[in-house]
Amino acid sequence: MLGRHGALEGEQDAAQPFEIDLEVEADFRGAARDDDLAKTVDYSLVVEKATEIVHRRRYRLLEALAGAIATEVLEIPAVRAVTVTVRKLRPPVAADMASAGVSLRRERVDGPP
Repeated sequence: MLGRHGALEGEQDAAQPFEIDLEVEADFRGAARDDDLAKTVDYSLVVEKATEIVHRRRYRLLEALAGAIATEVLEIPAVRAVTVTVRKLRPPVAADMASAGVSLRRERVDGPP
């Protein structure tokens, strides 16, 4: 997905490609047992929240972008924890790298719903 994030001069002037991986932790026992969509996390909502942040906000640091995504995903009541990995594809560094990225994990502080 495209976003305008970066700390270097000009990085926020044009959209750059980013890759986002999300690993959601929740109580999936009911969904696994009953094969019931109503008993799992609405993944389209998870993706919608992440996409909104990448497209509409700007951050200097990948860490800040990942943290914002984690905060939003944890607002979904069934989500107990989330691991967010953000990779900037073709980063502006003096090396031939496919990507540079960070991962962070956050958990709900108020416990399970």
